[in-house]
Amino acid sequence: MASPRLLLLLAAVLLLLSFISLNSRSSLRSLNPPPILSRSPSHPLDPLSFDEISAIRSILASYRPFAAPNPFPAIHSVSLDEPPKSVVLRWRPGDHLPARRATVTAYSPPGHTHVLSIDIASARVLHHSTPSGFPRLTTDDMNRAIIAALADTSFLRSLDSRGLSPSDVVCGPLAPGWYGPEEENHRLVKVQCFATALNFYLRPIEGLTALVDVDAARVIRISDSGPGIPISPGEDTDYRYSTQRNKPSAFSNPINPVSFEQPAGPSFDVNGHVISWAGWEFHLKPDARAGSVVSLARMRDPETGEWRSVMYKGFASELFVPYMDTSEGWYFKTYLDSGEYGFGISSMPLVRLNDCPRGAYYMDAVFAGTDGRPFVRPDLLCVFEKYEGDVVWRHAETLLTEPNIREARPKVTLVVRTAASVGNYDYIIDWEFQTDGLIRVKVSLSGMLLVKGTTYQNLSQVPEGEDLHGTLLTDNLIGVVHDHFLSFYLDMDIDGPDNSFAKLHMIKQETSPGESPRKSYMKVIRSIAKTEKDAQVKLSLYDPSEFHIINPSRISGVGNPSGYKLVPAATAASLLDLDDPPQRRGAFTNNQIWVTPYNQSEEWAGGFFVYQGRGDDNLATWSDRDRAIENKDIVLWYTLGFHHIPCQEDYPIMPVVSSSFDLKPVNFFRRNPILRAVPYTENDLPVSSARTSV
Repeated sequence: MASPRLLLLLAAVLLLLSFISLNSRSSLRSLNPPPILSRSPSHPLDPLSFDEISAIRSILASYRPFAAPNPFPAIHSVSLDEPPKSVVLRWRPGDHLPARRATVTAYSPPGHTHVLSIDIASARVLHHSTPSGFPRLTTDDMNRAIIAALADTSFLRSLDSRGLSPSDVVCGPLAPGWYGPEEENHRLVKVQCFATALNFYLRPIEGLTALVDVDAARVIRISDSGPGIPISPGEDTDYRYSTQRNKPSAFSNPINPVSFEQPAGPSFDVNGHVISWAGWEFHLKPDARAGSVVSLARMRDPETGEWRSVMYKGFASELFVPYMDTSEGWYFKTYLDSGEYGFGISSMPLVRLNDCPRGAYYMDAVFAGTDGRPFVRPDLLCVFEKYEGDVVWRHAETLLTEPNIREARPKVTLVVRTAASVGNYDYIIDWEFQTDGLIRVKVSLSGMLLVKGTTYQNLSQVPEGEDLHGTLLTDNLIGVVHDHFLSFYLDMDIDGPDNSFAKLHMIKQETSPGESPRKSYMKVIRSIAKTEKDAQVKLSLYDPSEFHIINPSRISGVGNPSGYKLVPAATAASLLDLDDPPQRRGAFTNNQIWVTPYNQSEEWAGGFFVYQGRGDDNLATWSDRDRAIENKDIVLWYTLGFHHIPCQEDYPIMPVVSSSFDLKPVNFFRRNPILRAVPYTENDLPVSSARTSV
């Protein structure tokens, strides 16, 4: 019979598996298998199918370095090795598909990272390299680190000193960042724990950290700076509706259900991974690292019928989340979530009718588990039309009495949504396509704060001059100040691959004496970036510019180049020292805008291997080459940022906060492309209950 301690350990591990089940096979639907299990690729950019990933696993198992009796490596990622861009652009429906190839990232302890290129049809490994650097964590890595911590006598002693046993805790595996060469030769995870509760994030065991060598499955060091800091009881922090509905408030004002009705059905079509809607067409696929990838976005010119390219590829490339507490248990919390954990692999199935409205189309994903076998993550993406009562254009004429002119058109958009749950935070990413050619990318944040335990219960107890590094939210809990920076990869192809980056700088121009009753006006100075450094931009409210991607070879009838402009919304910039180790790793936040020459190997703003990376192969280092970018195939990078100073309203679960940016046509069309948009009439829509106008 197992010892009581072992039974407690196993119980704790079962809890942990529900916490970090990123690669759980339980997401497979054994009953009524989804069509994705039998789907074959029909487009050069289609993601790897279930059968293809199975075939790749067989190829690896028979590959001599990995074949028995050699140990099979842990598979960290299996993704489509996309054909060259020129091949994809030449391909037309009905053509034979280009060779299907995969890139596999694997790891064999101790310290052997593998990157393999595999030709699926010929069942051959075309290339095998063993680069430096570590791939992202897998579920097995996480479990191994946590089990090692919970088996360590010093760690157990620290738990026991707080009256806790392994069965009383839920633990999380945390990426350690990079803080010196002494950490480079070991694959490390830092383990911290929380007292068990449904919302366990709000019951931290403050100051207790185990540094674990994942390959050796052993604890290297225990640090405990938290004895004497109480554990929050976590009262009334269960956010589930099944719990909250039993606690009605006399002062709450529930709203009636709201639904956007479509009597004739949705207006978009889905053909495999190709989405068509209102003159738009694009390829959409899930991705284990990026979450979702939008490719080959093009729009039909409403006057000529010509299909015109807008964007070859766009996705969230990296996410940098530095916490602003420099103490022993917090200084390393400076995550690069996409590269360290994976946006797609961290995405759970979307909640129908709540994450996405009625009428949405859902897309499943096929990923590879640690053993290389495929599994299905259902409902990873959704596509839906949205109407919020906005107008897309309007005018009521007041100077003409006849005829009576009042014209307005409703604004309906198409949204592609995914939601990644990376530990305590949820990131909702929307790609929203408008009928006027605009693309809006919106990022919304929700989930739980990462909180710090404290002895303080009221600000009156805090000594003058002490930095809490955050906000006291409730008894014994501080919401630590932190940032979120998302870098977006935007391979804009405005009417073709060769484009330029134009900066339209706005300055104050003073008038000459006697020239005008005015003393000044705003003047626009246009310039074209010649090299990468010309296109590195730090946004400033008092030094404004517009930023255009233009095709200098596509000129309108009046002489303007065809283009799209980047329109930033509210954003933030990193305040960390440029030489701070976290900032070197997240150096893509040094500027909000970058432009680089297209290079198929330069897609991840933090670098391909982020885990414990020092930041010597990322967007900032690529751009320092200062390559030519004028009238070239170029990539636009935009970093959207949030400063987050937590507040009481963020507790126990955060209301969504959002920011966005737009990609807007500028001199792309001859005139307003939705001039002929059709207005609604009462006969077009079903009758719903409404209040009488007064």
